[in-house]
Amino acid sequence: MGVSEANYSGTQLRCYRHKDRVTYVRCQRCGRGICPECMVSAAVGYQCPDCVKKGSKASRTGRGPFGGLLSSDPTVSSVTLIGINVVVFLSITICTYLARLNLSSWLALSLQGQCNVIGDPTHYYPTASTAAMCAMTDDGVFVPGFLNGAYWQPITSMFAHEGFLHLAFNMLALWFLGPQLERIVGRGRFLALYLLSGLAGSAAILWLAGPTTSTLGASGAVFGLMGGLLVIALKLKADVRSILFWVGINVIFTVANYQSGISWQGHLGGLVGGLVIGAILAYTTTISRTYGTAAPRERQQIIYLTAFGALILAALVLRLFI
Repeated sequence: MGVSEANYSGTQLRCYRHKDRVTYVRCQRCGRGICPECMVSAAVGYQCPDCVKKGSKASRTGRGPFGGLLSSDPTVSSVTLIGINVVVFLSITICTYLARLNLSSWLALSLQGQCNVIGDPTHYYPTASTAAMCAMTDDGVFVPGFLNGAYWQPITSMFAHEGFLHLAFNMLALWFLGPQLERIVGRGRFLALYLLSGLAGSAAILWLAGPTTSTLGASGAVFGLMGGLLVIALKLKADVRSILFWVGINVIFTVANYQSGISWQGHLGGLVGGLVIGAILAYTTTISRTYGTAAPRERQQIIYLTAFGALILAALVLRLFI
């Protein structure tokens, strides 16, 4: 993140400790002006000595600025998630080219099932929309969709990729976003952000995509990480221009290529999910002050995250009947 600059017409920003010194830099936490002598380099921009002391005090309690337990190694969760995605990708590749089994169609998210041709995972019978109709074919095997009882697909589709480049781009984004988020919010909250954003993307796909559209990939969860990081950076008063740039580039790329098979529904659902979860993590204290809630911040975050997860689950269940 870069240094946030102040540009005030008619009023010069001065260092809060040295009133005679004009500056163009604000503390990323409290927003007060700081001169070069008072600047302390932090994970995000620069902070004033007072905020550094407060941060050190909070660190001694073992918790980060949003209540999460500090991770001794903030790369562990991201490496584990990347490992799971790679293992699933290799399993799909082996099954496709050695066993001639289209494993990706079982793991991908689809509202309705389809009748695949045995031994040829690239072809299917479009008119055999039920298991009974598929059984009437000579070489068809019915792969169920969400409406046919494949309730695992909203989760498994988050970890499945069919192409190497698709996997590589998503895992590269996860590697860059994941550790810095876990360093700020803690391991448990980071995993909640990743998984709930991915499920939000799956829910959006089931409601907004075509009934026979088959979708897979971690893009929804990755978009959720971008959304969560944006909200958290705003809360920390950090320079969000680089984050907005990458979010904007990905949104433009998604919109421009939606006809080529990119799931804009999953991207949109994941991004909205990430924004909501980021707000829960970053602004719980503000919410409690507004409504006079006396419960500890950590407990409130669990309640709000659970409620949001229940809302996503309700959207998935409701799709079975509408």
